[in-house]
This record gives sequence, C-alpha cells and structure tokens, in this order.
Amino acid sequence: MSGPYVLLQFGDDPFNNAFEDLEGRSAFTVTAAGYNPNTVIKLTREAEWSQQHPSIMGPVNSYFYFGPENAPGYIIYGNNRNTIPMPYFIRQRRDGSTSRYFTSQSGKDYKWRIAPTRMELLDGRTSLAVWELSHPEDEFHARLTVKPPGLPIVTEIVTTLALNRMSQQLQW
Repeated sequence: MSGPYVLLQFGDDPFNNAFEDLEGRSAFTVTAAGYNPNTVIKLTREAEWSQQHPSIMGPVNSYFYFGPENAPGYIIYGNNRNTIPMPYFIRQRRDGSTSRYFTSQSGKDYKWRIAPTRMELLDGRTSLAVWELSHPEDEFHARLTVKPPGLPIVTEIVTTLALNRMSQQLQW
C-alpha cells in the first residue's frame, strides 16, 4: 500500500476551485453548472488523475442543487436519481460541536472535525483525510491529504469537504 495522496487546492472560493496532484494532474474541479433559477455547482473527478488510482470507486460527479437564496438544497451523485438533502451531509450530533457527520453511499458513518484552518475526516478514530490551509508564500490555497483507506470514497470526501466549506461561507 502506498503512502498518502496529496492534492493541492487552487482557488479559495468553495464554489469555484480545482485540485491537482503533486505532478500537476487535474484531480477535481468545482465549478458553477447553472443559475436558473437557483445555483447548481458541479464537482468533477478528473479521469486524468483517477485513472492513476484503480481503487477509486463511486461516481465521477456530484451536483449541489441549492435552494432559493443559496439555502440548503440537495446533492446528487453521478447520474443517480436519488437526491440527498444537504443537511444530511453536515449533521451535528451535539449543540456547539464543530464536528459534522455524514453517511456514505455504502452506509458507513464518518465525521469531519472542523477547525478554522484545518478539517480532518475520521472513520471512528482513524484519520482518512486532512485539509489544511496553505502558508502565505505557497502558490496554492490549501492541501488535501487523503490516506490510502480513504481513496475508494475520495469523491464523497471531496464532496463533503466542499459542502462544509460552502456552509461555512453561507453561515448555515
């Protein structure tokens, strides 16, 4: 099993950014897909990167359908017809807690531990991914480190990371 996978995030806007690996391959893009009448954001896992990692499973895309005035809406993975309410991906178990929980498509529960400059995804006590803001001298905005056990669900990891960042900006 190889070491962790590092993705550099370019752009600080949670609604419009891109992730590249250390070799410069595009891994994920987050872009606007439409605004009629409400905002739709598309997250795409890029083939150039994912073909390097055969253990990746799941959909290539996820779509964020926001409600009126960017209220929480729902998420759709790939071409699936199932809609999942956004609040389901950012559940809080205790008042005042900064942790946010979600259930993967396979039915497993995960927790994002959120701090001002860092987010860590946990499977029980096992860290699967860490997102950290970069230093001012870096060319990129943040670094996402995905450990090998997280790679099969990397699209869900990046989707929930993006949603947590969006919800912070929108102050949900």
